[in-house]
Amino acid sequence: MEYRNDIIVADRLGVVPTDSDEEYLAHLLCLNGVCRYRFNEQDFEMYAGDLSIIRKRKLVERVEPSDDFRCKIIYAKPGFVELCTPQSNYGMKGSLALFLNPVMHLTPEQQIVCRRDIERLEERIADTEHRFYRETLVNAMQAAILDFFDFHARLYGENDISTQNASIMNRFLKMLEAGTYREHREVTYYADCLCVTSKYLSEVSKKVSGYAANYWINRYTILDITRLLRDKSLTFVQISDMFGFSSPAYFSRYVQQNLGVKPSDYRE
Repeated sequence: MEYRNDIIVADRLGVVPTDSDEEYLAHLLCLNGVCRYRFNEQDFEMYAGDLSIIRKRKLVERVEPSDDFRCKIIYAKPGFVELCTPQSNYGMKGSLALFLNPVMHLTPEQQIVCRRDIERLEERIADTEHRFYRETLVNAMQAAILDFFDFHARLYGENDISTQNASIMNRFLKMLEAGTYREHREVTYYADCLCVTSKYLSEVSKKVSGYAANYWINRYTILDITRLLRDKSLTFVQISDMFGFSSPAYFSRYVQQNLGVKPSDYRE
């Protein structure tokens, strides 16, 4: 393992805990065995040759690697990844798709490219005497990200996203990631903040992600609620108040509508 501030390359799980105070994006290439985990309230499996890219590591639960599981992992801070991400609107589509399904099944040729990218990053991390050390790191990470884009586009297809649509979706998601959904769950509110109509925001969201704006508002809300429901020190009334529901009964109906079970049943 090598550590240099913004980026870590590791060969085992747990080097950076999922509940770490410092946030890192994880890019994990499975070399052998199998690893099962739960992410975004869904179960996933990855086998040798699979690449898993997870932006929100705190949404990872129940990680179960097999005894023969081996891997290579790139942990990178969000700010560093943003710095290294090329000026391509594909990143928006890719990040949304990976939020729903973080596992990519790579071809043998893609696996070779991915391992080469990781090895190059390890070399650059170790070469601290280089006069342009940070620039070499950025260059190596940018090359890896472009290859990740290419893997994803070849697997799931590539469609053009305008700069305007990417900007609107990016600002919309930043509001959600900041927790705005705790007070505002109406598409109208976000549309007003973005100076567009509710219909236009939903059309942009559908075009970029495949889902309307309301889906993402509810998705972020219910993920936060389920996290809090697992904390048995919090009462249902307290959680309801955190999200500004008019009553615990309304909160219960919202949870049942989105999870299919009542809060009490989910907690059990």
